[in-house]
Amino acid sequence: MKIIENTNSLEKFCAFLETQPFITLDLEFVREKTYYPELGLIQVACPDDEAVIDPLAPDLNLSSFFRLLDNPQIIKVFHSCRQDIEILYKLCGFIPHPLYDTQVAAQLCGFGSAVSYENLVHAVLHIELDKSCRLTNWCSRPLSEQQLQYALSDVTHLMHIYRRLHDEISSLGREHWIDEEMKILSDPETYIVRPENAWLKIRHHSRNRRFLTILQALAAWRETRAQNKNLPRQTIIKDECLLNIAATCPHDIKELAQIRNMRADILKGRLAQELVDIVIAVEKLPASAYIKLPAEKKIETNPSLFELLKLLLNLKSIQYHTVAHLIASENELKLFSSGRDRGLLMLKGWRRNIFGNDALLLRSGNLSLSYNPSAKDICFRQTSPG
Repeated sequence: MKIIENTNSLEKFCAFLETQPFITLDLEFVREKTYYPELGLIQVACPDDEAVIDPLAPDLNLSSFFRLLDNPQIIKVFHSCRQDIEILYKLCGFIPHPLYDTQVAAQLCGFGSAVSYENLVHAVLHIELDKSCRLTNWCSRPLSEQQLQYALSDVTHLMHIYRRLHDEISSLGREHWIDEEMKILSDPETYIVRPENAWLKIRHHSRNRRFLTILQALAAWRETRAQNKNLPRQTIIKDECLLNIAATCPHDIKELAQIRNMRADILKGRLAQELVDIVIAVEKLPASAYIKLPAEKKIETNPSLFELLKLLLNLKSIQYHTVAHLIASENELKLFSSGRDRGLLMLKGWRRNIFGNDALLLRSGNLSLSYNPSAKDICFRQTSPG
């Protein structure tokens, strides 16, 4: 097993990888006590070589590895890549390209919803992975031979899985499907966290504009502090407390102390005054400056059409051996059955080709479904309007 701990070795390894059509990658990291993931290991493999790169080694410069990630001639293969790309984007300032995510490819080939790497290895290669090291602290040193071998196996098996899925995607003529999905994963907006939008991830049921404006300001303050201090947002202050502050609007620390589950260390420090100041600042704003919410529109789902759409979706999922919810979500079906089409993913790209167009015909009364007993299959037939 090759372990790379110095710049010279890494440059030689990357020079060889530059000659390859694809490489498989995986990152091991820890993020329980930090806002940003702490990178512990980088595993890379190609058909003729493989290595574990130690990013914590004092004599290692990752510049040659970053150049490799920026080479458009080499496909970078990951499994469930979002967190890995988040880390790499912060490290090198760009998203590796071109990308290939075997989890997405597996969904497009009918392997199930969000299939895990372990299950995919078993399904494709008939190998049972040893998961005994999955709870390793990858930032601790030294790591044992077993731990390193465990980490490396995440990219060695991935080579064979990639080839199998790539061939299947090609044989099915679905290359443009995977291209469309990779465009989403290659968009920097997928990984940028904007503090002003942090409140959208806090669960609540209020539509009170003042409450929501205070909540937005509090959540943005927490997100910015978490980023600056590199701490998990919940360790600064929990969602429940932010909601209670936005609801009660304390004007001084004494009032803040009355909020349930407010931590004593917050009340004794300067954070307490910062929280109060945020509430006061928002309350000074005119109502016209509060968050503007779109009019709440109840989705008037057509129950009969909705059930027919679900049936059509399931049939298309079977026909194309593709995960149903990847084609269209239940919420999209509800919106579509109520006559709302704007922005629906099911009406774009490959999803429209295999499902959206027939869904439009079904809604307009111009699609019939019938069972063919000879072929033992469902037939879809466009009927004439009127």
